[in-house]
Amino acid sequence: MTGPDRRAGHKRRNDPGTGNQRPQSRRHRPVLDGARLTAYDVLDGVSSRDAYANLLLPQLLRERQLEPRDAAFATQLAYGTLRATGTLDALLTTLVSRPLAELDPKVLDLLRLGTYQIVDLRVPAHAAVDTTVALTRAIVGTGASGLVNAVLRKVAAGGDRAAWVAALAPAEDADRLALSTDHPRWIVDAWRDALAEDGEVEAALLADDLAPEVHLVARHVDRDELVAESGGEAGPWSPYAVRLGGGDPGKVRSVRSGAAAVQDEGSQLAALALVRAPLEGPDAAWLDMCAGPGGKAGLLAAVRPAGVHLTAADRAEHRAELVRGALAGEDDVDVRVTDATAPDWPAGSFDRVLLDAPCTGLGALRRRPEVRWRRVPADVAPLAELQTRLLDSALAAVRPGGVVAYVTCSPHTAETVAIVDAVAGRDDVEVLPVAPLFPEVPGIARGDYGQLWPHRHGTDAMFMALLRRTR
Repeated sequence: MTGPDRRAGHKRRNDPGTGNQRPQSRRHRPVLDGARLTAYDVLDGVSSRDAYANLLLPQLLRERQLEPRDAAFATQLAYGTLRATGTLDALLTTLVSRPLAELDPKVLDLLRLGTYQIVDLRVPAHAAVDTTVALTRAIVGTGASGLVNAVLRKVAAGGDRAAWVAALAPAEDADRLALSTDHPRWIVDAWRDALAEDGEVEAALLADDLAPEVHLVARHVDRDELVAESGGEAGPWSPYAVRLGGGDPGKVRSVRSGAAAVQDEGSQLAALALVRAPLEGPDAAWLDMCAGPGGKAGLLAAVRPAGVHLTAADRAEHRAELVRGALAGEDDVDVRVTDATAPDWPAGSFDRVLLDAPCTGLGALRRRPEVRWRRVPADVAPLAELQTRLLDSALAAVRPGGVVAYVTCSPHTAETVAIVDAVAGRDDVEVLPVAPLFPEVPGIARGDYGQLWPHRHGTDAMFMALLRRTR
């Protein structure tokens, strides 16, 4: 199954649409469902200007001040529709007489929004159809609303997701999984390759399709205090993690003060892998090579022993500025703007180096729902080349006896095992097993490396490897 046509967003500004009327002015728009309109505006932002939903939606919710129930519904609609885009498009392709890429992208987003309500949320058909038609009439025009009305009635006649998956009847098991779990086929194949047990693939993909919990990290506040303050519960794996059942983390006092922050528990474990790795010799200088936006650097600064100097680097000034914010109030830290493939520090300068390498982000699809349809297989090779260059640079930055933690938020073999295996054969590199450092975390071992999974651990699918320079 393929994702939505990536050209659609670029046609939006000039495409006259399917209707024969000009869009109505805002002055004459009828009163519309605030939650559904907000969800549509997120879809429109993602399609038309490549916005990130996890940044745009909170902004819209703040501006529009929806009631909590409406805000929750808008979130469910926007993120759910984005996650399911490929599946929704496969369904709509059978009901629309022209290629979807030829539709006005606004109409396509509205069709997706209405279809998601019917097949996934089981919103009563009349409510999903009527509200989507009203949105279409206000946003695009009366002519387009007729098309939307007709197509959505056909969607409703076909039943829920299970009925539609059965009707579409993919011949191959991987295609069925792609359709039923809202993942492009190539990502299904990548996850199957990364998982040791083939029987876990469907469970992993289904867990990856669920809205994630919000995790907090207790940096400069006792975790029990943060639990009581936030109403959450202690995370099962990281001694600094708190998992929230709901609510706005921005309203938690310790988050507002900077004593705590939002950070996936898997990211916390990735930083702690570096901290727990056995070291030979002094332990006074740490480096976070690709530190932006600063989550792992913030935790490293909080848990380092007294006397350890932390350097955090990023090649982009705006990301370095985010790192400075994450490290505000910390002593003995240095934030640099530098390209880690050609760094400004001498070789062998550090005792511990964290390389959280740029990657496809396939391990964090729960939090960035549109990314699964933006990424394509051709993205992997250039990133793997960059990851290799960065890992070579990290190994040069660490002194003999020091340790490098290689981390990616992706389980893809080409970005993980293949990268580390390529340097593990060097005569100056020793692989340190990850699993013994986390005896409390079951199922973390991926050979000598570490791999977290949403269905096993309730975290992003983080990969981690530990390498010691031997000479």
